[in-house]
Amino acid sequence: MKTDILDHLSEEDTSRIIEMAWEDRTPFEAIELNFGLSEPMVIKLMRRNLKEKPFKNWRARVSGRKTKHLQLRDKAVNRSHCSTQYKHARHGA
Repeated sequence: MKTDILDHLSEEDTSRIIEMAWEDRTPFEAIELNFGLSEPMVIKLMRRNLKEKPFKNWRARVSGRKTKHLQLRDKAVNRSHCSTQYKHARHGA
């Protein structure tokens, strides 16, 4: 019986992959590079971990989206995330 890589991902890795899959500017190739999951495997992971409606919304959102596929992406896009995506920690708070 073939072992499924998805069964061996930590909760932290699964959570990060889901986050990356939802991000508009993170291409599937970045997920594959970081976690070894091809686009079909990411789709399978999302189907397993999201309820039906959020999964369908995600699929509609990423299907054909140029920023999710490096080959379709405009060459001017050279980052995998929006410059305002990550919040900076407040000092002294």
